Amino acid sequence: MYETPRFYRSAAILFASLVITTILAGYISFEQTFLVDRLLPASKSVLPWEIQASSDSEQDGESTIQVHDAVQTLDYSFTLSDKAAYSYATLALYFNPQDTATEFANLAKYPLLRFSVKCNPANTLSFTAVTRDSAFADENHPKAFRIPTAFFSCNEQWETVEIDLRHLEIPEWWLNYHGVSLSDRGYQLSQVANLSFGVSIQSPRHTPSSVKIADVELIGRDWRSLYFFAAFSGIIWLTFGFWFFKVHMKILIATLEEQIQKDRPLIAYQQLSVEPHRDKEKSAVLRYMATEYANPDISLETAISALGINRTKMNSILKDEIGLTFSAYLNKLRLTEAARLLSEKPEANVAEIAFSVGYNNVSYFNKLFKNEYGCSPKMFKSIYSQKGETAGADNENVTQS
Repeated sequence: MYETPRFYRSAAILFASLVITTILAGYISFEQTFLVDRLLPASKSVLPWEIQASSDSEQDGESTIQVHDAVQTLDYSFTLSDKAAYSYATLALYFNPQDTATEFANLAKYPLLRFSVKCNPANTLSFTAVTRDSAFADENHPKAFRIPTAFFSCNEQWETVEIDLRHLEIPEWWLNYHGVSLSDRGYQLSQVANLSFGVSIQSPRHTPSSVKIADVELIGRDWRSLYFFAAFSGIIWLTFGFWFFKVHMKILIATLEEQIQKDRPLIAYQQLSVEPHRDKEKSAVLRYMATEYANPDISLETAISALGINRTKMNSILKDEIGLTFSAYLNKLRLTEAARLLSEKPEANVAEIAFSVGYNNVSYFNKLFKNEYGCSPKMFKSIYSQKGETAGADNENVTQS
């Protein structure tokens, strides 16, 4: 059996430990659920990549592109020509460059791409996540890769742009060119070959243009960590609550038993009332208190009037004999009898017992009872009711055996 101070000290230490553990687990879970993984600067990239620049000069066009920096920022300049049917200048981040075969990055857990950008002159650029179409085993097939795209504007001032990776649009011309239904616009972020920044139909032609892109970040949501945290927290706190309640109830029952045993002489008020005393005044005071405590109108003044004893003598007798003041002894008698009735008469309700021992205010009775026994009258009654049921079941088992 736990000792009461040791139990509550252990419970407090365990509670504090669980709070700290929960906070740490929550912080770790939050960090793993709400991800912010960098692609740029290159030294802090969560995925390996290499830069490839391309333009329509590869198809007999005259557009040019030149990369100035691909370590701290993506800093490049280009000039678009209208000689080619589809003029373009693109800077792409290809993943896993150390392998000779085409590799892919799994970006399925990242709903957003965020970066800072500025352009000179003002421009409307495109962003494309080139994704593999799993319907084609041959990666050289012209339809093996899809080009879901979004557009963003930039000017000479740094601006933050967020791209929703899950709601990109596959251009109609691409679908029509490859003979794919216009309704078939799905794509898979689990296999991304590269992320590219290109021009748009609104980009200026024959105009030297520059672009700087910085702080490229993948914003992720991985809910598995949050689910694990919720399950982990629920288990440890439910376990703690069950343990605390079980041991607390054992200690509470033991404490109540001990207090009832200590107060048992007060319960036997009939014996107290006829017990001889050498001092008649003491005998009269104790007999009066033991027989009149249930009277709701009893007070120090009425007791003094009934016994013909002055206030000083009355308090002196109670202090010497019981160690309590008049009101404290009166409440002690009433609460002790209430505890006896609650434990022996499960059919009676709390209000009836409160009235029977002299309390007209049930709320006040509840407050005094809880201060005296450490639990409400209702809980006290429930504890003894359960105890009686358990004892009855044990006796029945013994009889049957």
